[in-house]
Amino acid sequence: MATTTPRLSRRARREQLLDAATSLVRGQGTDGLTLVTLAEAAGVSRPIVYDHFGTRPGLLRALHDRLEERHRAAITQALEDAPATAPDVARVIGTAYFACATDMPELAAVTAALKGGAESEATDDDLTDGYTDLMTATLSPYTDLPREALRLRCTALLGAADAIADELNRGRTTSEEAVAALTELILGGLGARG
Repeated sequence: MATTTPRLSRRARREQLLDAATSLVRGQGTDGLTLVTLAEAAGVSRPIVYDHFGTRPGLLRALHDRLEERHRAAITQALEDAPATAPDVARVIGTAYFACATDMPELAAVTAALKGGAESEATDDDLTDGYTDLMTATLSPYTDLPREALRLRCTALLGAADAIADELNRGRTTSEEAVAALTELILGGLGARG
């Protein structure tokens, strides 16, 4: 049975629910995350959870968007703090990308749970486009490639990064080796000027 919780603004309540959802995924995986289990974990009534997310896929999408936003903010901050050289920027991209794979396993789990659903393709496209745009903008000062050629190579680099992340998650490589490999791929594939 739900317990009484303090009255929060709609936005604060949504953040509280997403915090609880993240904890549930971390502890039980996405199979343990339902609107009912979220209501129980957050100590709220079921109608409150249904009002915020509507359906389990709606909840998963909201959680995915929140985790993705946090990951993107961390990458953006790391890039702003990086020295302005191609090797440093490439290393920051690799480090931030693989930190997500190891430090935010909830994002990978939620992404996998969304696969096969009606919103799966849109989610994949949004992620790919967002990272491709970020990488293209970040790396454009370090190459003579035309923008469209650079964007296509960034798309390919993201595919390589995903494959390396799979190896990392399976324990077949270390974070340091993964970052080094992606850094080399970025620099070599882009013909970086330094």
